[in-house]
Amino acid sequence: MGPLTCTASDLAPLLLTTTTTTLNATAIAEFLCSRFNTISIKFNDTTHAIDNTYLLFSAYLVFAMQLGFAMLCAGSVRAKNTMNIMLTNVLDAAAGALSYYLFGFAFAFGAPSNAFIGRHFFGLHNIPSLSGGDYSFFLYQWAFAIAAAGITSGSIAERTQFVAYLIYSSFLTGFVYPVVSHWFWSADGWASPIRPNNLLFGSGSIDFAGSGVVHMVGGIAGLWGAVIEGPRIGRFDRTGRSVALRGHSASLVVLGTFLLWFGWYGFNPGSFLTILKSYGEGGTYYGQWSAIGRTAVTTTLAGCTAALTTLFSKRLLAGHWNVLDVCNGLLGGFAAITSGCSVVEPWAAIVCGFVAAWVLIGCNKVAEKLKYDDPLEAAQLHGGCGAWGLIFTGLFATEAYVNEVYAGKPGRPFGLLMGGGGKLLAAQIVQVLVVLVWVSATMGPLFYGLHKLKLLRISREDETQGMDMTRHGGFAYVYHDEDDPSIKPEFMMRRVGATDDASPAITTP
Repeated sequence: MGPLTCTASDLAPLLLTTTTTTLNATAIAEFLCSRFNTISIKFNDTTHAIDNTYLLFSAYLVFAMQLGFAMLCAGSVRAKNTMNIMLTNVLDAAAGALSYYLFGFAFAFGAPSNAFIGRHFFGLHNIPSLSGGDYSFFLYQWAFAIAAAGITSGSIAERTQFVAYLIYSSFLTGFVYPVVSHWFWSADGWASPIRPNNLLFGSGSIDFAGSGVVHMVGGIAGLWGAVIEGPRIGRFDRTGRSVALRGHSASLVVLGTFLLWFGWYGFNPGSFLTILKSYGEGGTYYGQWSAIGRTAVTTTLAGCTAALTTLFSKRLLAGHWNVLDVCNGLLGGFAAITSGCSVVEPWAAIVCGFVAAWVLIGCNKVAEKLKYDDPLEAAQLHGGCGAWGLIFTGLFATEAYVNEVYAGKPGRPFGLLMGGGGKLLAAQIVQVLVVLVWVSATMGPLFYGLHKLKLLRISREDETQGMDMTRHGGFAYVYHDEDDPSIKPEFMMRRVGATDDASPAITTP
């Protein structure tokens, strides 16, 4: 590659050549072309550097969501299980890194491959490559994989053996999740919208950032774990009525929610993978950078709408303003918009968030009726709202945005309510069903096997005392749920007993 310089002294000898005009013109052309080639290569290198930096930054944001999961989980469980749930969140990232490095990435993106599963790049062999991407792409996809595992850990909190976390986390991130991501995100996947030909219903399923691939997978896996384990001791009384086992720290829940909110700006906008791409002829202010900004806006609007809808809905249903419900509603809106965040208008994101809030409320009502116990409402939130997000995309995806984000196939189907017919909606429904069946067929037997081997649930004594004391050497901090004055308010009803005094004495129950 020649030097990126051009001066008059370089051109003068060529212009003053008097041998032949042809030779002079050829020399000048070769000189200029070599400089232009150098400029082109430099611009190409700069584009790759900017795109990789953007992807790495997005990966860091998504990984920061693990801290959000940890805080959310810690605040949602009782104080006696804080160290346990924090350790499982660390374990999800650590075990998930090795399993995804060894197997998961290859199963997900090991091209060329078949429509079901990838078969190259085990242990990142031959990475970086044109078909497998660079190391930044692996890091970004690993952050997504451990997010799915983190969702599952919330459903089975406060009653699960430590070895079970190790087994399910490795299996989920190393096999179950990668296969799903291959189907919908790899160019070889049978339902992928970026498949070069033979698209499902002429469209493929649009799950841009993972309402189904990440949230439904984690939520359904957690559903099976919680169903097979059964509810926590005391969650339902002898008559079958629901008893609230409240988490010990609303502050940690709110902190975790804000951290997840912050990380979602890497989760959704980051799923473009590149930023330096123009739409159309180029040279205008509008390009992929604009689509990334729009995606951040739709993400924000859906989450905020869901939070406000939950706030007022729960006020009407329960009679009070509950910050914990609002936090879950916010996250439900985010989980729902994740599928269509890049292909819908901002006003449609408001519709998405509004419906997502009611989906979560409805799922929680059903769970209570069925005596299903999920300390973080993870299955309801990520599974239920994730499924709604896929359906929402099939209804509201716009033609212009679909053709921008998934370019190269004119006439691609778009949202039913936007005039695009029902083909995209059909593809979205297929994704909901196949994710439900696949995760149930893999994670259900795994949890059942762990249950039969007595490796799943802890003993009754350990659960009563708390796993921090019995399994992890002591409490996370000097705090006991029994000492919390909030469970013994001054206005609690008290029993009046007879005494020898003229005035009755008041005794506590």
